[in-house]
Amino acid sequence: MNENRTITLAEIKAPLAEEMAAYERFLREALHSESRYFDGILEYIFDNRGKGVRPTLVMLWAKMLSGGKPFGKRVLLSASLIELIHTASLVHDDVIDRANLRHGKASVNEMYGGRNAILTGDFILSRIFELGMESLEFDILTYVSHSIKWLCEGEVIQDEQTKTLGMTHERYYDIIDKKTASLLAISCGVGALAVKAKAAEVDAAYEFGRNIGMAFQIKDDILDYAAADQTGKPTCADLREHKITLPLLEALSQMDAEEEQQTRQAVGKGDDEAIALIQQKIEKFGGIERAERIMAEYIASAKEALTLYPASEYRTALEAMCDFLAQRKK
Repeated sequence: MNENRTITLAEIKAPLAEEMAAYERFLREALHSESRYFDGILEYIFDNRGKGVRPTLVMLWAKMLSGGKPFGKRVLLSASLIELIHTASLVHDDVIDRANLRHGKASVNEMYGGRNAILTGDFILSRIFELGMESLEFDILTYVSHSIKWLCEGEVIQDEQTKTLGMTHERYYDIIDKKTASLLAISCGVGALAVKAKAAEVDAAYEFGRNIGMAFQIKDDILDYAAADQTGKPTCADLREHKITLPLLEALSQMDAEEEQQTRQAVGKGDDEAIALIQQKIEKFGGIERAERIMAEYIASAKEALTLYPASEYRTALEAMCDFLAQRKK
């Protein structure tokens, strides 16, 4: 894989053309209500989803471990449950964060109000358990439901750390493991589980997903410092919410005690002057570059794990996914 060439998600999904079509049909049926008004909200969510990285990972692992065999309902169910968990979490996040936009469009709470957004997120979560129970695929439902617990834990822990400004490397890695990496890990692991792979293969798939998930969140935290015209998001949005992420943690680790304390106090202020000071500190101590090296180590670990599997278009696509997540600009 040429890491200097820009990878597109369309290329990664190419080996799954037929499977993607079946998945889209399955998911659309799952996100449905008899109420015309409520169904309109669900349609809005369906039509304005993200890139579909997580269900793609489910299907790529299922295809790679099954030797490319056609897959049945277990894989479609797994991919759909993962997407529904992710979607519900985003709907709830936008209410909590009072976000007006999601993927460049009005968020659900902006379009339909916070109350309806919360209830819609709850409806989606209820569909997860309903679909899982109706299918009788209890191992799949049990496996994916762990991620809901971890997502909630990660968000609450991050909120507590934001209030105290006491973020450490250990706490940071625990938070991003729970709030981001866990769902990507579960996505890969359930892809293996869905084709009845051996327990060791399920664990290996999970670890691959965890590595790219950690890299994914670190990349997000690096991009928070990028120009708004590149990412489409306000620069240093995390700092304005008093969040300390890896680029700043890496810079803090190079400071003496007095400078570190002053910098943490600046995070607590969160105004333009304080943010400008923090950006200078991150540049001075190479926080971005150090974070990029750590991200690259996670990507390298994920790619190394794939070398244990025979060459196939699905393994190639998973390798490309690693590059895609590392290269993204927004």
